[in-house]
Amino acid sequence: MWEHAGIICTGETYKNVVKMTFAKGASLEDPSGLFNSSLEGNTRRAIDIHEGDTIDEEALKALIRAAAALNMSVRATARPTRSQKPKSA
Repeated sequence: MWEHAGIICTGETYKNVVKMTFAKGASLEDPSGLFNSSLEGNTRRAIDIHEGDTIDEEALKALIRAAAALNMSVRATARPTRSQKPKSA
């Protein structure tokens, strides 16, 4: 799992594929079309990498940076938690 202010993506290995699943992938721009799996969901998107596939490294870096930025923006706009009052003795 890779994270920055929340989960960016998880990596899973299977017999025929390595899958990178972006937790908030549906909210990310993907102009290079890296997402090729889990496209029907409302939240996650994934990249399936098969043996012999080539990955656009710059596009992947941009996608990871965008996911981290999204996590930071969500965290910045999240409702602050209430501080707990100290217990009386």
